[in-house]
Amino acid sequence: MSRWTIDEPTTLDFDGVVALRATLITGDVSVLASDERPSVIVGDVEGPPLVITHEAGMLTITHENLWEGVLHWLRTQKCRASITVTVPHDCPVTLNLVSADAVVTGMTARTSIKSASGDVTLDEVAGAIDANTVSGAVEAQGLDGTVSFTSVSGDLSLAGGSLGRLAARAVSGRIAADVDLARDGRVDVNTVSGAVALRIPESADAQVTLNSAAGAIDTTFAELGRQERPVARSVTGKLGDGTGRLTVNTVSGPVTLLGRDDAPGTTAPRMEK
Repeated sequence: MSRWTIDEPTTLDFDGVVALRATLITGDVSVLASDERPSVIVGDVEGPPLVITHEAGMLTITHENLWEGVLHWLRTQKCRASITVTVPHDCPVTLNLVSADAVVTGMTARTSIKSASGDVTLDEVAGAIDANTVSGAVEAQGLDGTVSFTSVSGDLSLAGGSLGRLAARAVSGRIAADVDLARDGRVDVNTVSGAVALRIPESADAQVTLNSAAGAIDTTFAELGRQERPVARSVTGKLGDGTGRLTVNTVSGPVTLLGRDDAPGTTAPRMEK
């Protein structure tokens, strides 16, 4: 095993990386897919040093004495690093963030991210994507694969790309997506008070169920039927052949489902602040 303790700007190169795991308290980390030799560029380090290990292709980046680093950050707010990592396109990526921000670009294997308050940007990422946040926002464009998102108050915004499955759960976080769906794709969104805004092609094939106990439901799809009940309201129906499924359930959040021309959209639906 190779091991480095980093407390100043440094560049490291590696013969091969088959998986990446990075843990960062504050600062930022960028993970970029590349055909070049894998590398780690550390821009700056403040507080406890970073520890980087490389063993059997597993690249690990974390703070030295991690939990002492968390306590140091809580006391002094000084425990940050700026990191850029280049790895092969098919390298699985796991990021654990406290309040650090992350950018992931061009990956095609599984991407797993856990964040407390850091924001996450995904660009042209494919494969299985798993994002869990407390208050951090996740913004993505050009995704291709499946997305699982869980949040308390963090927002999810997806623009462009094609999804086979979207599973999103939030308490007060907002969900906005403007994407293409696979023919048998599935969308399952659940919020308590978070608003939901979805835009899909008018030619989409899906069984649609939109439910809200107290929030308004709006859609541009005329073929969907509306039901108003004393304690809830719903919009249901079939789009096209109904081969896929689109389900939204909220307690008090408003729900909007829009149709667009078949050309992929470039901007997710906007929500009022």
